[in-house]
Amino acid sequence: MTDLREDMLKAMMLHAEAHIEKHRMNVEVYLNNPVGVGEHSEVMEEIEKQLDLMAQYHDQLEMIETYF
Repeated sequence: MTDLREDMLKAMMLHAEAHIEKHRMNVEVYLNNPVGVGEHSEVMEEIEKQLDLMAQYHDQLEMIETYF
């Protein structure tokens, strides 16, 4: 019999980890191919947005690991 609580926590962690990886890859694309966005300042803003999203999901992982 599976433990529903553990399954839910695992699913939430996998979800957060997948989003971190998605946004990390977006940053890699910007770093390796900044020509994709017209102006340099826009690239920097986009990287900052992606890092903010990564931080959000990283915080979720830390909360789960700390409190659950």
